Amino acid sequence: MNSRDIGFGKEKEVARVLKDGGYEILETNYKTLFGEIDIIAKEKDCIVFVEVKYRKSSYSGTPQEAVNYKKQNKIIKSALAYMKQKSLKNNIRFDVVAAGEENIEIIKSAFVPVEGKYYF
Repeated sequence: MNSRDIGFGKEKEVARVLKDGGYEILETNYKTLFGEIDIIAKEKDCIVFVEVKYRKSSYSGTPQEAVNYKKQNKIIKSALAYMKQKSLKNNIRFDVVAAGEENIEIIKSAFVPVEGKYYF
């Protein structure tokens, strides 16, 4: 099994965990011109954009460390494109899910858009 297959498997596992935790899964692997969002979900009245990062070990850093500024900007742009395409006005949130071999950690509001920054 290659790393891409393992990643997709972890994303499916995370989607189940989120669903069991009360999230409504709206989209998975949503592609835009700016990049891909692993999971788009709804929790109460909030649209949640979820980036799933898996690491077999901490040798190359923690999963959440892989969601750097550049990756965050791609996710934010993709999220704004999604909101516009779907004509949604909900509050939004950006979560990162750090998945390891044995555990899944949901980091709510892991990052926020920079106020006043122009993303398009």
